[in-house]
Amino acid sequence: MTMLLDRTPGFGVYVHWPFCAAKCPYCDFNSHVRHQPVDQERFARAFETELATMRNRTGPREVTSIFLGGGTPSLMKPQTVATVLDAVAKNWTVPAGIEVTLEANPSSVEAERFRGYRAAGVNRVSLGVQALNDKDLRFLGRLHNVDEALHAIGLAREIFPRLSFDLIYARPGQTPEAWQAELEQAIGHAADHLSLYQLTIEEGTPFHALHAARKFAIPDNDHAADLYALTQEITAAHGLPAYEISNHARSGAESRHNLTYWRYGEYVGVGPGAHGRFVENGRRVVTIAEKMPETWANLVEAKGHGVTGGEILTRSEEADEFLLMGLRLAEGIDLSRYEAFSGRGLSTARLSMLQGEGLVAPIGNARVRATPAGMIVLDAVVADLAR
Repeated sequence: MTMLLDRTPGFGVYVHWPFCAAKCPYCDFNSHVRHQPVDQERFARAFETELATMRNRTGPREVTSIFLGGGTPSLMKPQTVATVLDAVAKNWTVPAGIEVTLEANPSSVEAERFRGYRAAGVNRVSLGVQALNDKDLRFLGRLHNVDEALHAIGLAREIFPRLSFDLIYARPGQTPEAWQAELEQAIGHAADHLSLYQLTIEEGTPFHALHAARKFAIPDNDHAADLYALTQEITAAHGLPAYEISNHARSGAESRHNLTYWRYGEYVGVGPGAHGRFVENGRRVVTIAEKMPETWANLVEAKGHGVTGGEILTRSEEADEFLLMGLRLAEGIDLSRYEAFSGRGLSTARLSMLQGEGLVAPIGNARVRATPAGMIVLDAVVADLAR
């Protein structure tokens, strides 16, 4: 049975390493550049402490995946990674062989460090490649070139059982022909998973100011929709169909951790700026940690955790989030699970209206999914169904 067919939502652990060698101009993630060496031992101890606090809140659980994200986790020493993974195993049941992913940048890849991560227990790497031409890599503020990216991909394929890498498309001036050639080149190097994101302009980023000042333009909505359709066509033809809006995999190689988010499973988030969502005392709680790394570490040392925000979700908020996440997936959502969250079924009138417009489709009697046309306007589809 492939992972996609085993539809258990799961219980994941997310660890946020907030440091980067440089801040990319399109990035709005919680990442920080430090010009002095980071005290990794201090942060490793803080992760251990916060994980123990989270264990007290979740109770005993069986972990289905671990994800070390960032920032740039490949700036961590292998020993830091080993300490974190040991702490997860100390607090919850971690079955042998579960997916343990580490995000890496091609510019911070060293064979020795990769082997150290593998020895620590990492079995899947997600590489931030972003483009396969040097001009666009420079535009995107990346520190690597194409040769370094291909070297990192080769090294990762050699050392880790599983590999994914990211590309950003709908870049300024990108033609369908150029994207097709680049995507086919990427597929030639891919192992079993690709994440393909459209370039979006996020508030508060350098790109936002440059775009507003008309220093560059990105493809309009129609052009971007054409590039999206082309992406689906090419990846499916090469055996890497989309299982989620931006994620493509060979059957059975879907990211277990990301499926936990989209299937509205539970996950603990530790580290600066990390979010968590898990059931505590019968209700789903949201935890949000302090973003500034040193402030977070101070808080953890003072009170055992760095959580500064969060809430207990209402049933209708859970139902809305379940819809928003689940309809991103090709497998769609389980209608009875929506009913369990919201206390009512989805409106059959709205469903049939959206089906008539070609935006959703039933899967048997028990599930519904967004169609490729619905995926492009998913926010509108969800808003319609959630009313």
